[in-house]
Amino acid sequence: MSQPPLARAGKLHRGFTLVECLLVCALAGILATLTVVASQRWELRAGRLDGVDALTRIQTAQEQHRALHGLYASDLAALRSAGVQSRQGRYSLQLQHGGAESYTAVATAQGRQSRDNGCATLTLQVDQGYPQAGPNAGCWNR
Repeated sequence: MSQPPLARAGKLHRGFTLVECLLVCALAGILATLTVVASQRWELRAGRLDGVDALTRIQTAQEQHRALHGLYASDLAALRSAGVQSRQGRYSLQLQHGGAESYTAVATAQGRQSRDNGCATLTLQVDQGYPQAGPNAGCWNR
């Protein structure tokens, strides 16, 4: 009579060993950690769109103000459509007046968005209608 293939010395081995179970748990933990880190990175990157949107709204409001008054506004209060925070509240907004023909709009990350290293401060410098986004194109998701 032949023995079953997994039988050894009269014992039938079924299931997984403790080492195999620990190995699978360790691999699952590593994959879960990588997934969480990647999703946090994507969340911060998506959050930048809130700052970009806010600076774009300031730019639009500034151009409207310039068309009506011949110069850029010196503060955010003069721009009715722009507030002191972005729509989602991820960025606080400031306007640095550079004269009648230029300004710099600054969006500073706050809360969880402030962990966005390298892109915690977004800037839009406009001189005579020509915009320059900062600190780099990657921060503007371009």
